Amino acid sequence: MIIDPATKDPFDVYRLLSGSVLPRPIAFVSTLSANGVRNLAPFSFFTVISANPPVICFCPMIRGGDRPKKDTLVNIEATGEFVVNIVSEDFAEKMNLCSGEYPPDVDEFGVSGLTPVPSDLVKPSRVKEARVNMECKLHQIVHVSPKFLGGSLVMGEVVRFHVQDSMVNQICDIDADQLDAIGRMAGPVYVRTK
Repeated sequence: MIIDPATKDPFDVYRLLSGSVLPRPIAFVSTLSANGVRNLAPFSFFTVISANPPVICFCPMIRGGDRPKKDTLVNIEATGEFVVNIVSEDFAEKMNLCSGEYPPDVDEFGVSGLTPVPSDLVKPSRVKEARVNMECKLHQIVHVSPKFLGGSLVMGEVVRFHVQDSMVNQICDIDADQLDAIGRMAGPVYVRTK
């Protein structure tokens, strides 16, 4: 089958992309609004860009309604800081609670029951339950498309790693079994890494 994306509904194109690029790691991003409200949201369009300097990226998509930009993107544009928390299976259900559409004054740490802990170099809190946290300073945002289901590429330089002591050795190898990360498949389906 040959599919021309220009002739398809954007939802169909999204389904093709999210059903083909599998599995996708999850960036569980914590931010702080300009007014000091904590935000926590998962993004499965996420990867590493560079190791020198360490730069990671994720892509919030444009949604419909009167608030097309996700609160995460609005907060990063305002503050230039965020934390990426890696999701392990034991708190995946709580992470999923943060994927809902909440007003900007709702603290998703409270919604999910996850524990905020202070970061060292950025203002947004880290997720205590995460075995790996990456404190990031905004490197660049590339607005790819302002259309519905378009998106922005958010790149952040990792300025501090927090890794559970038992999971990492002296040469910085992460024990994947202890991390027990999950990934996103098509639809509301997740995949295990062990």
